[in-house]
Amino acid sequence: MSLNLNLGDYKRRNSIPVKIGNISVGGSNPIIVQSMTNTDTADVNATCKQIQDLANAGSEIVRVTVDREDSAKAISYIKEKLLKVNCNVPIVGDFHYIGHSLLKKFPDCAKTLDKYRINPGNVGFKEKKDIQFSSMIEEAIKNNKPVRIGVNWGSLDQDLLSDLMDENSKLKKPLDAESVTKKALIVSALASAKRAEELGLKKEQIIISCKVSELHTLVEVYDELAKKCKYSLHLGLTEAGMGIKGIVSSTAALSLILSKGIGDTIRISLTPKPEGDRREEVYVAQEILQNLGIRSFAPKVTACPGCGRTTSKVFQELAEKIQIYIREQMPNWKKKYNGVESLKLAVMGCIVNGPGESKNADLGISLPGTGETPTMPVFIDGKKTHTLRGNNVTEDFKKIIHEYIEKKYKKK
Repeated sequence: MSLNLNLGDYKRRNSIPVKIGNISVGGSNPIIVQSMTNTDTADVNATCKQIQDLANAGSEIVRVTVDREDSAKAISYIKEKLLKVNCNVPIVGDFHYIGHSLLKKFPDCAKTLDKYRINPGNVGFKEKKDIQFSSMIEEAIKNNKPVRIGVNWGSLDQDLLSDLMDENSKLKKPLDAESVTKKALIVSALASAKRAEELGLKKEQIIISCKVSELHTLVEVYDELAKKCKYSLHLGLTEAGMGIKGIVSSTAALSLILSKGIGDTIRISLTPKPEGDRREEVYVAQEILQNLGIRSFAPKVTACPGCGRTTSKVFQELAEKIQIYIREQMPNWKKKYNGVESLKLAVMGCIVNGPGESKNADLGISLPGTGETPTMPVFIDGKKTHTLRGNNVTEDFKKIIHEYIEKKYKKK
């Protein structure tokens, strides 16, 4: 597989745009970051809090599980509670197995959700499959809602896969099982989308995803999918894993796909640590898009890794505190200042690269290195302007950042 990450001439695939609540996906619209709650949806307060946290972190769409009656009943209360605190992020309902009955039995849920996610692999089995799939599409049409047809490697339509395996076995040169399975993913997605259109759902109300947990397989599937359709595509490496493994796997896979101009919305499926921060998957998605030069979400902080010249922890603590400060302030800054996400900061640990990196940033601070005392030159637009000393350096630097933003970025 050739690696092409030359984004200087980056061009997005021309997909059909889809409206999801107050967000537009696909076409010439920005690639949208989305996430999913891991609370019990029936717990209205916990779910609302997590949705707010994810939205404030930058998740532009949030998906919730609608797996039983109590979850379906909760949807309208969740939306009402969110609107009271001015959180209007689009909410997607994730349906499996009994989505057809939940949407019919709870019309408020069907009306309130901004999009339905349907998995063709478990929407129904045997003779019930088309009936139950059709029922969900009819609800989407009645309520004028878009649908994501989300096929997953781990829950692939086994009847379809079996039929394709049988056909393959009759060929003179049969494909290997993995190739047939990849084909089944694409066939399932496109056949389901075609059926949805036959029932009356518009092209501009359909998003497709084909998720697997293997990097190269995911890239190959989306390559083929992009050639075969114009539907907007949702990207994600499913079951990516925990911590470094999940972050690296997702970054590698999605960077390869995005570099080809494929993808309209992305989600990073990280396994959180116990009591972990669900917002991490939002931050990773943003960092992927920002480092590829596709979108900007927050000021970039350049910080050195540290070495024998940086034995003090001062610069490490300062870098961490400034990164946290930016994340905490961004929801407010985005509302107040145009272009603040393009701000570049540098927090450097010694005199080797520190002054140069600090001068190249909009705002930079450089520490002296080994045996340092908190005495730090600050550079603004390439010129040394301050020297910070004492135990209040972090707060002093935060104040300088805030004053710079006030002056440089136009208020909305």
